[in-house]
Amino acid sequence: MTAPQDPTHPPQRLGMLLAWHGSVTQTRMKNALSAAGLTPRHAMTLTHLDGGPIGQRALAERLEVDPSVLVGILNDLEGDGLVERRRDPADRRRHNVAITDAGTAALAKTNAALDAVELGLFARLSDRDQEALRGLLDRIDSHSDDFACGE
Repeated sequence: MTAPQDPTHPPQRLGMLLAWHGSVTQTRMKNALSAAGLTPRHAMTLTHLDGGPIGQRALAERLEVDPSVLVGILNDLEGDGLVERRRDPADRRRHNVAITDAGTAALAKTNAALDAVELGLFARLSDRDQEALRGLLDRIDSHSDDFACGE
């Protein structure tokens, strides 16, 4: 037998609840990234480059974007002095992408801004709760091919 429902708090569909929290989270994250001067795609690209130079094709695969989309992202980042593209000396057809010192500084500023957002979002969750949430989110049937970036 189910408990009677509180008429002042109607039941919420779990998907709608997740979507609402996702929208709030996305807005806060975008605002933090904007204050740091980056878009989400730019920040994610810098994050992948933080471990060292990588081939442009491999970077596109890691980011799960079409190579032509990556070219636009890299053009923006290179124009701002945050990354450099260099020909691979072993294969002149291949480009390696590396984060610059300015890119590392921008990424540090971005990470600090995102840390602040996450601290606010998850302030009432213990470390254990956060790990449980990660585990539950990992089990949701969602795929990157379902994602449409509105950037």
